[in-house]
Amino acid sequence: MVEYYAQRASAGLIIAEATMIQENQSAFWTEPGIYSAEQVQGWKKVTDAVHARQGRIFLQIWHGGRACAPENSEGTESVAPSAIAISNHVGAEFNPSGEKIKYSTPRALTEAEIQEIIALYATAAKNAIEAGFDGVEIHGANGYLIDEFLRESANKRDAPYGGSIENRARFAIEVVEAVVAAIGADRVGIRLSPLNSYNDMKDSDPAAVVKYLCTKLSELKIAFVHMMRADFYGLQKGDVLKVARENFKGVIIANMGYEIDEAEEAIKAHEVDAVCFGVKFIANPDLPERAAKQAPLNVPRPQFFYARGAEGYTDYPTMQGF
Repeated sequence: MVEYYAQRASAGLIIAEATMIQENQSAFWTEPGIYSAEQVQGWKKVTDAVHARQGRIFLQIWHGGRACAPENSEGTESVAPSAIAISNHVGAEFNPSGEKIKYSTPRALTEAEIQEIIALYATAAKNAIEAGFDGVEIHGANGYLIDEFLRESANKRDAPYGGSIENRARFAIEVVEAVVAAIGADRVGIRLSPLNSYNDMKDSDPAAVVKYLCTKLSELKIAFVHMMRADFYGLQKGDVLKVARENFKGVIIANMGYEIDEAEEAIKAHEVDAVCFGVKFIANPDLPERAAKQAPLNVPRPQFFYARGAEGYTDYPTMQGF
């Protein structure tokens, strides 16, 4: 991990991977955490290496909610806004059995537990700063805990954390407020995916959710809103970037399927302020340099995306001959 992130230090900003704020709430079996002193020390090796190459790096702080698997968490039950299971399976690569397993039905959180988790986000943010990160991105996307509260398909609660858009957004806003209080608004961003149907997510009015949430986030003056512009599966449509731009007065970052030229045009048109690349940056550790010189890109090797060795992780070549 030290080598991987150091190789990509030329990014304007690295946003590191989804990182657990709480022990025994694991969705991917081998994802990192930021809840212990040992983890803080381990991450310092990463941040030191990135900073040594004049890079900047935020940590993505995350709770998987109902996507967490008891099989990955020493039997600890998963939790969510409501007791509704994801209908498909945990992938074979994401649990120690090496086979697909059914998602369990989560337990609905009590209001007291919600407050405890909000406090865990704040502690995780403080730990991230102690570990040398320049800030944090709160993971509010892709059917994990914050997104589960935001959207109707996963949140069947009554008030104060369910029902209206204002109530469904309450958890997200309170998490942001707690993290801002812990480390300062200029070190805080949030990632959102109002259209993405991944993990059984759906909402009847995604634009209205974005409008309300971005208005509130703008008042908090956080560093950025990082918006996934589309749905992995193409089921839900809409221009959520435009709604975000109209209602959030800070930096808008977009991602999901951008080509280099398309990203440049979106920024020139002031549709967004920055574009975040995932797959292209996995395969091209020197992506900014390649983009500047219009150099060819390495071909990604997705068969290694969730592997646990150097192959397909730190062995992509930098460009030659340009």
